[in-house]
Amino acid sequence: MALQIETFAIKGPLLITPARFKDARGFFSETYSAPSLAEAGISLTFVQDNHSMSAEPGIVRGLHFQVPPHAQDKLVRVVRGKILDVAVDIRKGSPTFGRHLAVELSSENWKQLLVPVGFAHGFCTLEPNTEIIYKVTSPYAPQSDMGIRWNDPALEVAWPAFAGAQLSGKDRALPFLAEVDSPFQYEPVTRV
Repeated sequence: MALQIETFAIKGPLLITPARFKDARGFFSETYSAPSLAEAGISLTFVQDNHSMSAEPGIVRGLHFQVPPHAQDKLVRVVRGKILDVAVDIRKGSPTFGRHLAVELSSENWKQLLVPVGFAHGFCTLEPNTEIIYKVTSPYAPQSDMGIRWNDPALEVAWPAFAGAQLSGKDRALPFLAEVDSPFQYEPVTRV
């Protein structure tokens, strides 16, 4: 599996683009290969796949994370449509604590975002009927489920301008980052 891997100024998350082989019939892509990722220094055991569909542009999901012992790494990809995908560094002691990265993932660009433990994750749909598939390294555990407010001014996320973001009641009630005692500690990243 040929992979293109890009890093960010915020250490930890990775942008992964698998090769797509096209011909007159369409395309073929090996979207996940544990051995290929291991060759690139990424050794994670994914235990669950999640599939989300959002009917309209402007739907915001997040910013979510799970605390230990159910903390999750996530590998996010879009199979239909387009999103602005956001990861916020919530690792205590990190030189980039409270900073975020935002990338566009789409069925067209075929990019995947690896969001490691210690980051809150969320996205905003940019097209109708957008579908996201993401792998996680720990199953969903409601008792460990937490989050931070998507529009916390301290995060300075430049979300797309829609008439009004559509959120779940749960996501609207999430606390601001300053109100969260993050259980994650910064450790220098040793992979890629």
